[in-house]
Amino acid sequence: MTSKLSPFGAGAAYSRGIAFIDGQYVEATDAAVYDNINPATGEVIAQIEVADEVMVDRAVQAARKAGRGQWRLMSDDQRAEIMRRVAAGIEARFDDFLAAEMRDTGKPVSLASHLDIPRGAANFRVFADVMKHANESTTMTTPDGGKAINYSIRAPLGVIAVVCPWNLPLLLMTWKVAPALACGNTVVVKPSEETPSTALLLGEVMRDAGVPDGVYNVVNGFGGASTGEFLTNHPDVDGVTFTGETGTGEAIMRAAARGVRPVSFELGGKNAGLIFADCNIEAAIETTARSVFANAGQVCLQTERLYVQRPIFDQFVAGLKAKAEDLKVGDPWDKSTTLGPLISQEHRNKVLSYYEAARQQGAETITGGGIPDMDEALAGGSWIQPTLWTGLADDAKCVTEEIFGPCAHIRPFDDEEEAVALANNSPYGLASMTWTNDVSRAHRVASQLEAGTNWVNAWFLRDLRAPFGGSKRSGIGREGGVHSLEFYTELRNVCIKL
Repeated sequence: MTSKLSPFGAGAAYSRGIAFIDGQYVEATDAAVYDNINPATGEVIAQIEVADEVMVDRAVQAARKAGRGQWRLMSDDQRAEIMRRVAAGIEARFDDFLAAEMRDTGKPVSLASHLDIPRGAANFRVFADVMKHANESTTMTTPDGGKAINYSIRAPLGVIAVVCPWNLPLLLMTWKVAPALACGNTVVVKPSEETPSTALLLGEVMRDAGVPDGVYNVVNGFGGASTGEFLTNHPDVDGVTFTGETGTGEAIMRAAARGVRPVSFELGGKNAGLIFADCNIEAAIETTARSVFANAGQVCLQTERLYVQRPIFDQFVAGLKAKAEDLKVGDPWDKSTTLGPLISQEHRNKVLSYYEAARQQGAETITGGGIPDMDEALAGGSWIQPTLWTGLADDAKCVTEEIFGPCAHIRPFDDEEEAVALANNSPYGLASMTWTNDVSRAHRVASQLEAGTNWVNAWFLRDLRAPFGGSKRSGIGREGGVHSLEFYTELRNVCIKL
């Protein structure tokens, strides 16, 4: 293995994705490689090295060593100051991060420039001061009539494996790395094999900001029987945090059971939107178009199940159809482009299989259902039409299974009780969306919905201090603000008799 200063030029594409370990970019001379594909064009943009078990061990050992050194001994304020410098470093290299994210995902510049990169920086700022709210103390009376003081200490959990998804690579990776570092942990990040670039680029920013060597490490590769499995099975990993689909979460949970290591999971969703007849229907249609089609539907919080009260059903369907047909596919760098491609040809084939299943099970296709015609430069990309259906049974495949594409099924309902029952009729419970101008109904319905986040007259409105996570098969644990402390620290009690 050899070390390099950086595989990145300022704003330039890189030709080989290599690991970032112990403060250096590390290249293995005999590593297997795979092609990193631009989803918008189908072109190969880089070759990525697959970290084998030896390289994963090297990253974990670097993280373990760093966790016992300077990083752990720093004060919370010192770590917070470094994290603010990381945020500033992301902003200073905004164009580099934007280009890297767009090459990997194909998403439009209109989305990536306003969501992905700004949130990546914001995550570090929000969590910089989280440890200021970490500790508590109580005074008690002892059996002999005296007093004792109990106070809590939050110690870092240790080496955290951060296993990331491909849909919002920088945003969701930093959502986990930032609180982990704020609490004094060290991390080994395994980005999705589809989207390695921004995790690697962040290594430079970390180093320039003064993060000690070994605190932040990145290894690339696949999941099962590859890099991800080597990392989550490693006996010196103290906890695993993962965002992705439920089946992978189950496999990671089995691995984490060896050694009884904690996990924090945000998993799949089949989120419901409830649209009541008393809502502001124009606002509901506008926001629902975002909740269904944003990022080509590749958002864990997407509303794939829409339930609309019967008096406004036809009007709502017509309005949402018009919004879908107004979306513009095209060059991601064109600011007028509003719908990007799916992440890969493989994923497009999966989504198209659901489009076909809907037809076979008797759906009425309101719009879409296929592949758009693209010009020659984009013809090799993973493009797909935004799609809406009605008429499927409640147990149909497209109503019960997460699709993760720009599509939704719309069904009418008659009353509040029916709407709540339909929304809760799912093994998932990540998020919901309710539209109503009745304040009492808003509180009543939101309190009954079996989901970790319940929006009323809004969608994707996120206060980073609020608890976030899923219920049922959508996850384990809550992160956000002080709630992240429950996973990223080990709580210890000290009792002193006075």
